Amino acid sequence: MALESLNMLDHVRQSFNAVTSRIDRSRIGQFLTPASIAYFMSSLFETKTKEVIILDPGAGAGILFAACVDKLLSQKKLPLSIEIVAYETDRTILPYLQETMDRCAEQCAEKNVPFRGIIRKEDFISYAISETEESLFATPIKHFTHAILNPPYKKINGDTEMRTMLYSAGIEVANLYAAFVWLSMRLLEPGGQIVAITPRSFCNGPYFKKFRVAFLEMLSFRRIHVFASRNKAFGDDNVLQENIIYSAIRETKKPQHVIISASDRDDFNNASKLIIPYNHIVYPDDRDAFIHLGIDDTTMQIMKRMQCFKSTLDKLNLCVSTGRTVDFRAKKHLHHLPQKGTAPLIYPCHFQDGFISWPLESGKKPNAIVASPETSDLFVEKGYYVLIKRFSSKEQKRRVMAAIYDPLRIDAPLVSFENHLNYFHRNNKGLPEKLAKGLALYLNSSVVDQYFRLFSGHTQVNATDLRKIPYPNEKQLMRLGNHVRGKMPNQETIDDIIEKECGNCA
Repeated sequence: MALESLNMLDHVRQSFNAVTSRIDRSRIGQFLTPASIAYFMSSLFETKTKEVIILDPGAGAGILFAACVDKLLSQKKLPLSIEIVAYETDRTILPYLQETMDRCAEQCAEKNVPFRGIIRKEDFISYAISETEESLFATPIKHFTHAILNPPYKKINGDTEMRTMLYSAGIEVANLYAAFVWLSMRLLEPGGQIVAITPRSFCNGPYFKKFRVAFLEMLSFRRIHVFASRNKAFGDDNVLQENIIYSAIRETKKPQHVIISASDRDDFNNASKLIIPYNHIVYPDDRDAFIHLGIDDTTMQIMKRMQCFKSTLDKLNLCVSTGRTVDFRAKKHLHHLPQKGTAPLIYPCHFQDGFISWPLESGKKPNAIVASPETSDLFVEKGYYVLIKRFSSKEQKRRVMAAIYDPLRIDAPLVSFENHLNYFHRNNKGLPEKLAKGLALYLNSSVVDQYFRLFSGHTQVNATDLRKIPYPNEKQLMRLGNHVRGKMPNQETIDDIIEKECGNCA
């Protein structure tokens, strides 16, 4: 990597940032890639001497494709030709983009490599759909050998022309970045390569399932890089986002291994690396196609530890659901304190020492909800339930936090769980006491919390996430339940109990 080229590319980015407002850039989801990251991304392409056609959707100032050109021209065997197709609709950045494209043309001329640079001042999504929608299962009209992208990070509003257009093309996504990646991979030729930097939120959760399935059917991962800190990738834009960089090839055959690397910042030369079996990243029989990101020896130990738990919620005849009561919709039925004709309404604020403490008179949340025919579908019958908080802050030590709803502590025939909770049940009824206590203890263990963080890129704990966790068998859970009495044991004791009771489950 030439230091002069690096400085020049970063100067373009910094110059544009200096004359535009962060608010305007955030409004369109545009965060220009630092040159150090652009060069690292370009290094992930496999070397192939051929006619190169590079796609850069949402090109910004052209830093990504410029890094690619610089990398290609530094090889011993030069490509036969280089063509770039860059899309950008932001008029304020077009002069910077044209300047970068002209510089690439000069570099190629110096090396006698034929060059063609095309800047399309049109919406990439509209173009890509028009190119592919009539031949979704055939080779697209325009082939690209390479696609490199830092797509816009912006949600797609529900009732918009863009969402309708994407839906009609079979693309169901909630964020622009996923739409850009999905369409870019459609435009790759067989064997074509893609490198992207995006949030890691697509790796799990129900909202990105169709995107993941399409991605993993069409592409094969080669490398995934994880940033250990949320504010390092786009620090000067004050972007707090868990980003990852990944490279993949358009082919159905999956490799044996994937390289996983991690760095605290853009110091890629000192990044830690692991070579992990592909089926440890994407489980072959996983219908939800979660992408698991283990990045060091510790996480590998966690994965191996969890592999000894062989059971699933289906095998245990257990279900997990999201709390039925959305309080602002049921506002007229809520009461701060219980009274005749009401039933308990349980919130995360009722968690105390691994059990539900109710009512909480000093809190701001209501404690009760009217039990009537109008609210009948919001309740479950009296019984033991295991509750999980759906949300936690980044600063909290734990992501998975469980508590037991004990019917002996709360004398009520019905109970309602608020929507910020998930609850474990058996056919919409309570669990056996020992099973509930053992399940709660297991979910409060360090190994479960650490495992959850491997495949979850956000702080929300969805019911889908909880279905993917391996579980001890029923006998083991019942034994664990013997250790839960007046309150949940402390963390060290929980972990010791798990090791003692389930240490030989492999």
